Amino acid sequence: MISNRLTNQAHATKRSGGFTLIEIMIVVAITGIILAIAAPTWMQQRLVSQQRVCQENLSKIDGAKEQWAMETKAPDGAVPAWGDLVNADGTSYLKKAPVCPSGGEYQINAMSTDASCTIVDPLDHNKKE
Repeated sequence: MISNRLTNQAHATKRSGGFTLIEIMIVVAITGIILAIAAPTWMQQRLVSQQRVCQENLSKIDGAKEQWAMETKAPDGAVPAWGDLVNADGTSYLKKAPVCPSGGEYQINAMSTDASCTIVDPLDHNKKE
């Protein structure tokens, strides 16, 4: 009876030291499933964020073009240069030249045309020309 009690205590202390391989495998499997579900959503949200930043930058460029055209009384066909819209000291229509988050280049274009990005479609920043 005493030896039986000692054997049970030995097993109890031996078991309480850590996790079993099955427990660790279950945690890893659950983590993998969560990542498989979450990763595509995270990548999609990253792309949506880049698209919104690009659209916001294009609208800021268009607003700066309109202010420049009103102050200089420029005709519809006039095309302002970056130097007309951005000064190094920050005293112009834009404090600094906007940068496309996807690596595209912004084109100012004529007054009658909206500014554009070299990315084919501002809603799809994965495709380049």
